[in-house]
Amino acid sequence: MLVAGIMKKDVITISPLATVREALAVMKEHGVRSLVVEKRHAGDAYGLIAYRDVARSVIAEDGDIDLLNVYDIAQKPALQVSQHLEIRYLARLMIQYAVKGVLVIDNNELQGFVSDTDVVGNLIDRALRDT
Repeated sequence: MLVAGIMKKDVITISPLATVREALAVMKEHGVRSLVVEKRHAGDAYGLIAYRDVARSVIAEDGDIDLLNVYDIAQKPALQVSQHLEIRYLARLMIQYAVKGVLVIDNNELQGFVSDTDVVGNLIDRALRDT
């Protein structure tokens, strides 16, 4: 099975210039734990901001959620794969780089997002189908 079969296509994005407070509000509004950080221009890379980044920068390092911008704490470039990659290779990458979410990019354009929950959920679905 390919990444295209499990990725989420309706991805929530945020401007890199938004404050961390704004990012937290968007996460809460949409019930997600991470947001894709938009590119600033065609040759730029997408980023990712997750709860872990906020915890590290705001809580552990005592940062200010109104003074920090998304670009200050986001993972950029974020780990990315093609939608045509087999899921087993995606799982290996996620384990190797200890990430919970990966962007799906083709031709430097965002196609979707895959989390570790999507990967394991697919395994569970297949396992239950085969019983």
